[in-house]
Amino acid sequence: MTNSTHSYVQKLVTIYSKHTDVEFARWSKNYLRNQFDFLGIRTPIRRKLTKQFIKESGLPQQEELKDVILMLWELPEREYQKAALDILEASKKKLTKDDMSWLSSLIVKKSWWDTIDVLSPHIMGYMFSIQPELIPSFADKWIEDDNIWLQRSAILYQLKYKDETDEELLFRYILRRATSDEFFVQKAIGWILREYAKTRPENVKAFVRNHHLKPLSKREALKYL
Repeated sequence: MTNSTHSYVQKLVTIYSKHTDVEFARWSKNYLRNQFDFLGIRTPIRRKLTKQFIKESGLPQQEELKDVILMLWELPEREYQKAALDILEASKKKLTKDDMSWLSSLIVKKSWWDTIDVLSPHIMGYMFSIQPELIPSFADKWIEDDNIWLQRSAILYQLKYKDETDEELLFRYILRRATSDEFFVQKAIGWILREYAKTRPENVKAFVRNHHLKPLSKREALKYL
């Protein structure tokens, strides 16, 4: 890790540290089931601070991006993982297939829906859209993994694809985990089907009608149909 990487992250830490809110930090920690510590910065404020930080300090150079993201991921307060995701999304055009291994590690470290639901559709979804040859090495393996966050990531990466959705692949992933008892997997199935229904409502209705899904998944899938 270079001095410039450390300096970059420390600038953001200094900025965030001036906007802590003990009461909101306590509420936030409770909201995420006491899994993570918080500074207590509300999302609109945090995004504004990060946007200003990027405007003044720029985005990390390609060769430093990995170290910046991983360094932010290691910090205890959850706002720093959110900052990492903001920086990563703004920098995603710099990413290459060689970055997929460390990007995938973010899915299984400090995992919860608030990070997965950015990583999967916004980062992994982008990577798979421009390099679909990566899907067999990553998403196909995630859906088979015992880790529920990898399963959720495989299901949700096409969330924003609309007409570009690979329907056969999506339905195959869903059926692979349709019997899961995990809430976050059931919810992901319902969510992706509900979203895809905006593009192909009849296909989603037929899929739900012809396959056995958990009640939560089915209810979410048909919510607006």
